[in-house]
Amino acid sequence: MKKIIVLTAAALALTSGVVFAADTITLPAKNGNVTFNHKKHQEQLKDCKICHEKGPGKIEGFGKDMAHKTCKGCHADKGAGPTKCSECHKK
Repeated sequence: MKKIIVLTAAALALTSGVVFAADTITLPAKNGNVTFNHKKHQEQLKDCKICHEKGPGKIEGFGKDMAHKTCKGCHADKGAGPTKCSECHKK
């Protein structure tokens, strides 16, 4: 019975477009890795399209330049979150 419930829940999640993401994501960088709390951003922003223009999933073209413009820019605009190198990059 438990297997049926789990399989049904998994099938519903896959067909409904629900995406389960890692709570914390680590992005490798020369200046030190950047640890990003994805769950915290989901809870605060509530709208995936703020960061994911095409909806939930991998961000196309994401890299250093996009992170500095988009992430750092959002933090500066909202007056919340890190904006200095050492606040994101940890060696």
